[in-house]
Amino acid sequence: MFKNIIAYTKGLFSTKTHTLPAHYVKTPRVIQRDEHGIDRRLVSLEAMRTVRNLQRAGFEAYVVGGAVRDLLLGVTPKDFDVVTDATPEEVKRCQKRAIIIGKRFRLVHVMFGREKIECSTFRALEGAGVRKDRFGRVISDNVFGEMWEDAARRDFTINALYYNPTTEELIDYHNGMQDILDGVVRMIGDPEERYREDPVRMLRAVRIASKLQFKIDEATLAPISRLAPLLANVPEARLFDEAVKLLTCGRAIDCMEQLRQLGLYRNVIPLLEVALKEQKGERFLMLAMKRTDERIAIGKKVSPSFLFATLLWPLTYRHFEERISRGESQIQAMIEAGRHVLDRQCEKLAIQKRFVEDILTIWGLQIKLLRRGTKSAMGLLNIPKFRAGYDFMLLRSQLEFVDPSIVQWWTKFQEVDEETRLNMIREQATANAQARKPKKGELKKPSKAQIKKQLLLEADSWQLVRDLSAPAGEDSTVNLIDDDEVFAQPTPRPRRRRAPIRRKKIKIED
Repeated sequence: MFKNIIAYTKGLFSTKTHTLPAHYVKTPRVIQRDEHGIDRRLVSLEAMRTVRNLQRAGFEAYVVGGAVRDLLLGVTPKDFDVVTDATPEEVKRCQKRAIIIGKRFRLVHVMFGREKIECSTFRALEGAGVRKDRFGRVISDNVFGEMWEDAARRDFTINALYYNPTTEELIDYHNGMQDILDGVVRMIGDPEERYREDPVRMLRAVRIASKLQFKIDEATLAPISRLAPLLANVPEARLFDEAVKLLTCGRAIDCMEQLRQLGLYRNVIPLLEVALKEQKGERFLMLAMKRTDERIAIGKKVSPSFLFATLLWPLTYRHFEERISRGESQIQAMIEAGRHVLDRQCEKLAIQKRFVEDILTIWGLQIKLLRRGTKSAMGLLNIPKFRAGYDFMLLRSQLEFVDPSIVQWWTKFQEVDEETRLNMIREQATANAQARKPKKGELKKPSKAQIKKQLLLEADSWQLVRDLSAPAGEDSTVNLIDDDEVFAQPTPRPRRRRAPIRRKKIKIED
């Protein structure tokens, strides 16, 4: 106790000035509406209600993070995060429907029907509740602090902006607004230390820079290639969520190119490297990501199962061809090849089970869609992932991997009525039968038994050749069998005679 008093007294009379690190900024810049120009009407009603409920209860509450960044850029945010000085229990009492989630990082999800507002409490910089692993990654953080500490704990300056929709004031601790105007992604604090705290920040830097077409600050960019192996320590579920965000940011091609340059994709989608080495595989992936970006640009949704089905398809198809060469059926070969590739990918990236089943369905449909002349074609339309399978086949046809006539047939099949569909199936069945029927002058397709006999005869002929090449010493005349003659005229099977029917004589007694 006395030691603490002495230390405190020395601190009062000490001539030394204690300076905080550069990113420990306690006094923010308050920017009024006339300067920042945020349109409050772009803030969702759910976020406004969450903030107002907390403020009426006497707490501080702000919209924070990427939503504020998008508002400054004039873009309507997809989701909103709220930060407050209220504890999770206090937040729950202020909202009608609220759920406290997480153990390591406690948050509150405020529910408005299907809409969800994520509400967090100001995080402290240090404390007994902040625990790190041996790599420096934060694994537990439930220590609450002040607003300036929360700002210093954020990743990038452009994400450390706080907007009060009630007063329309913008709180800026780290000159984030100027970085948005300059188009720069800059880390708060020492980049290497911050990456060690959360390696996912490296992926986030690439995604934000690609999405907004910003440049990454040199100091922020420098350690990424060296620290890329730290992603191996991140839980697979978090990597999956971040990978989906990368592919659906609207700049998937730019993201993948930066991931390749920085060496990050090996720890996120390791099988992507194998696919990109093949010419056809790279063309297919580039086209798939281009189509994805186009859909997102016009406001259409993209399923994660479809995205990963395209990313992993080149390697899957290679394994499929190997299994077909071993004599496996097409459907079985496709399913087994798909499971093999997905099992390898899930070692690094935990793809959710429901997405795995959807991916296998999309791949399996690539075989089933080739069978147009059967009644099963009608049932394919009722499969939940039929449209995704059709779009996947359409994508493959653009690179001449699928016959265009098959795509045209299925395109028409979806648009006509049931009677016309049945007629199309009959016509296709007739066409398939005619295609299998040998033309005039052509030999019939041999049966399996005939093919087997032909192979045996061929083996005998090769045995005779080996006998001729043996050392001389015996005079023997060998007649070689002509291979063309063997395969053209297979030996007919002798007709089996039926045994005569013996009828029992019935004695009639007098």
